[in-house]
Amino acid sequence: MKKFALVTGASGGIGRAISIKLAEEGYSLYLHYNQNRQAIDRLMDSLQEFSGEYMPIQADLAAKDGYKKIAENIFSLDAIVHNSGSSQYGLLTELTEAETEKLMNLHVTSPLLLTKELLPKLLKKGSGNIVVVSSIWGQTGAACEVAYSTAKGAQIAFVKALSKEVALNGVKVNAVAPGAVQTAMLNDFTEEELETVKSEIPMGRLALPEDIASSVSFLLSDKSSYITGQVLAVNGGWYT
Repeated sequence: MKKFALVTGASGGIGRAISIKLAEEGYSLYLHYNQNRQAIDRLMDSLQEFSGEYMPIQADLAAKDGYKKIAENIFSLDAIVHNSGSSQYGLLTELTEAETEKLMNLHVTSPLLLTKELLPKLLKKGSGNIVVVSSIWGQTGAACEVAYSTAKGAQIAFVKALSKEVALNGVKVNAVAPGAVQTAMLNDFTEEELETVKSEIPMGRLALPEDIASSVSFLLSDKSSYITGQVLAVNGGWYT
């Protein structure tokens, strides 16, 4: 019997790794993206070696009601991976209302409302998984990323609350909180800055997207059947 998972932000580095990992494990996938259609096309090519169905869905989750475009294109569903995100650097005093609205829509409002729309499909089956890719900064906070930290912290609160609400229905809800991951999100950092970050991480390296994908895979699997409402920190010991 086919299993179907939705991966938001599938065009990014972490989303791509998650999608490939789940395809290897037999999932058919709804692959959400916003602007980077070329990345989705490359991902679709990479998935051809597997035997599932792979359906791209374009939607802007930073826009009001953008989540509805995804919801109306989802049919059978067993898992949701909320992975869409973008960073926001700068002092709080420099943050604009427009930036705040987009950031909160992308990380908080859209995932919450999209889950609300799709949750009946999981409840009807009496099983399912929801994994949110949050951040180390949602756990501990970061200067010059106050709005981003706020949004990521809200994701963790969402996971903890919803997990209690749906536990008896057989639906698990968990989060992964990556530290610094070797993706395009770090492209604005100089090599010297990245070396400084690495020196602060006990394992001495950045995470690979595959490190995050393996953690998501674990939380979706039967190996985590008694785990819900938890935040799995994947940060090389940077924050414990």
